[in-house]
Amino acid sequence: MMLRFVVRRFAPFVLASALLATTGCASSIASWIVRTRNHQGDLALKRGNSADASIAYQLALRVDPTDAHARTGLVGVQVRIAQQVFAASRFDDAVKALAVADRYAPRDARIEALRAQIEQAEIKRDIVVSNYPSYRETGAGLRRSFTQLRTQAGQIAAALHRFDYTYDSNELSQAIRQSYEFDSQVTRLTDRLIQYRQLVDSGVPERADTAIASPASLLPLP
Repeated sequence: MMLRFVVRRFAPFVLASALLATTGCASSIASWIVRTRNHQGDLALKRGNSADASIAYQLALRVDPTDAHARTGLVGVQVRIAQQVFAASRFDDAVKALAVADRYAPRDARIEALRAQIEQAEIKRDIVVSNYPSYRETGAGLRRSFTQLRTQAGQIAAALHRFDYTYDSNELSQAIRQSYEFDSQVTRLTDRLIQYRQLVDSGVPERADTAIASPASLLPLP
């Protein structure tokens, strides 16, 4: 009888202790998971892997939505992702990336500024497309042509370098010829760039006798 009385009397205390121990263990495990995910996110950021960093921070926040490190890390990485996809003209993806950040940092100045920039770019893009539907192809051709100038500039520099150890003035003569061609190419590309801006701003002219060249004239030079 005495033993049964003692067991009944102390049973609630034993149960409470067991629950406390279990709760403490679960809390420790949750804290460990959050720290581990945050560490994974930090490492991914150092390696320049924004996608993996975002996943790691989001996993940490699933366990503890209030964790300051994960919230700060996720907001920062989502803004970075948004900037990257915005620069690739993927406006919808940029807005989605900002929406994830906005859940953890509403009214954040970085988010609001980038969102406003994207909205303005969308408006300007619609105007450009309306004025000059083939702007993208022409712009790509101009970029390729200007990129080729690097090769020409490198050839001029190489001729000058050869003169440094051959002392052959023919190398200088070659550099001069290449420089004239380089200058001529720059002038032609500048003219085409000016025409490109006119088409983007004003649209493709309706009359064929206009002073602005047609889009066909803006194709890359051979």
